[in-house]
Amino acid sequence: MATDAPPPPKGGPDPEPARPTPSAAEFVEVQQSAEFGELRSAHRSFAFPLTIAFITWYLLYVLLSIYAGDFMDNKLIGHVNVALVLGLAQFLTTFLIAWWYSRHAATKLDPKAEAIKSRMEGGA
Repeated sequence: MATDAPPPPKGGPDPEPARPTPSAAEFVEVQQSAEFGELRSAHRSFAFPLTIAFITWYLLYVLLSIYAGDFMDNKLIGHVNVALVLGLAQFLTTFLIAWWYSRHAATKLDPKAEAIKSRMEGGA
């Protein structure tokens, strides 16, 4: 029939056997484990303070734009004023935070997450 799966290739490696899906109890066990707690803590201790700092920085920029127009209108070089420099700094800090988070995730979060994932998928 046209809907039958093709036979496995001859002479090649056997296809990897399907892994059973972990049960709800296994997910709860992992969620309550110290290893998962460390992963969650590593994420939160990085993400929450940085998020608060960036929102504060952004609100400072907005408030300065609203209430300190004379300060923001100060010319620095030619037609470049404080408002433009701080506005561009918002973009710069966004990219720096994204880069910093990707480094943090690659070194601290991903190895822990991968260990948990492989243990769940492997059943070990």
